[in-house]
Amino acid sequence: MARVGLTPERLTEAGAELADEVGFEQVTVSALARRFDVKVASLYSHVRNSHDLKTRIALLALAELADRAAEALAGRAGKDALAALANVYRDYAREHPGRYAAAQLRLDPQTAAASAGVRHAQMTRALLRGYDLTEPDQTHAVRLLGSVFHGYVSLELGGGFSHSAPDTEETWARILDALDTLLRNWPAAPIDPRG
Repeated sequence: MARVGLTPERLTEAGAELADEVGFEQVTVSALARRFDVKVASLYSHVRNSHDLKTRIALLALAELADRAAEALAGRAGKDALAALANVYRDYAREHPGRYAAAQLRLDPQTAAASAGVRHAQMTRALLRGYDLTEPDQTHAVRLLGSVFHGYVSLELGGGFSHSAPDTEETWARILDALDTLLRNWPAAPIDPRG
């Protein structure tokens, strides 16, 4: 019999909290069972296995990030929108490192298509329309922004910038300036020499 009060949603939220405390990789059904002081078997009526639990945490994190991004982007365009989106990712990663790691989980195509990840792509593409980018350059720019945001945040969280000057806030501001400049001056596609 399932313990009263345990639901997939409650377990997902508790798993997300656990991820922030101990790291996403350490989240398992057995670790969650210890958190609730229940037997592992009692959780299997709510989650199939640790992968299912991690997928649920990833979907929660993607939804939380998308909600924050939508709120931050409302009424903004150009560099203001770029900075707002970038700061949402960076702030979320700092506040919720385990959930942020969960948002990077590779999802199967069907789950990904139904996730808030689609909203992330739509918001980024909407931001890029303010820079007059069309396909395929828009896709290249989406990938560039994701790579820069994630790369910087990952290095910063790992302590990669903590031993040298200038301050990381100054570097972050300069990166956003550089990205804005790049997006406003996006290079033309190279001409195929094969004709």
